[in-house]
Amino acid sequence: MTAMDLTKPIIEAYLCDLKPHFVFFDFTYWLPEVSASPSFPPSSIKLHSHEARGLAAAAAKKCGSGISFLVRQLLSFSGSDAISFKACTEMEGPFCKYIEKQFDKPVILAGPVVPEPPNSVLDEHIANFLDRFEAESVVFCAFGSECILDQNQFQELILGLELTGLPFLAALKAPIGAETIDSALPEGFSDRVKGRGFVYGNWIQQQLILKHHSVGCFVTHCGSGSLSEALINKCQLVLLPNVGDQIINSRLMGGDLKVGVEVEKGEEDGLFTREGVCKAVKAVTDDDSEVQKEVRTNHTKWREFLSSERLEDSYIDGFIQKLHALLG
Repeated sequence: MTAMDLTKPIIEAYLCDLKPHFVFFDFTYWLPEVSASPSFPPSSIKLHSHEARGLAAAAAKKCGSGISFLVRQLLSFSGSDAISFKACTEMEGPFCKYIEKQFDKPVILAGPVVPEPPNSVLDEHIANFLDRFEAESVVFCAFGSECILDQNQFQELILGLELTGLPFLAALKAPIGAETIDSALPEGFSDRVKGRGFVYGNWIQQQLILKHHSVGCFVTHCGSGSLSEALINKCQLVLLPNVGDQIINSRLMGGDLKVGVEVEKGEEDGLFTREGVCKAVKAVTDDDSEVQKEVRTNHTKWREFLSSERLEDSYIDGFIQKLHALLG
């Protein structure tokens, strides 16, 4: 019996993976407990070792009056009458239901925020660069205004873009310790990619670039705003999250919704390689790739959903009605 009881963690792991409809047992009294469905929704949102450590450290970090971010969030949830998210049932429904169950209070969704079409014109020097290439052939890479890579990862990223053999435009901050983009470029890089590759260190008109007919792939840090802009355009997604909610966003997009491919990183050190960047870009741009066909189909489905008439209005109307219902 002792030997049988020692198999409990192994059996539990198998049951979570297999998810059987029936389980037959005799003297393993603990089996009903471990075979019960988990209270959280099945998902592809699983953290690697380096991500779990980083998120745990960030959550425990004390700020303001000495209360950690995690405690602040839990106390806010527990003390409220309802919880609201900028989300929609169609995309994040199972997770919202889980939170509703855990905190035993209504979760009210305000719906997705779809970016308004830009009314400006793309800067001439960027437009001239993009106009030279065929439709959906350019890889655009942008990591937002706050993400700053170290020198090694900066170079691995742009060398990965070079390795694809595709034209590319990268909008990045100079890496840690470098004063300018040019000083951080690998030796000989500028000459090798001249005419097809452009690394830009200033603010860039991201929405207009994503809409440009020559852009076919977007390598993103998975900030919420960038993903919203990308989903309503046709470019395929390569996901390279850095910190915090970017990691969860990436797993949702690449794992649950399957609208993009995440760049592989080391389990312990969290570092990516140029080969990993190239592999992910090729996966979503190669017309013969089964992965490309899947993410393109799913991206089209969600783009049409987010572009549907009155989507935002219907969620806002429902949000207001539920607020009134809280008042009784």
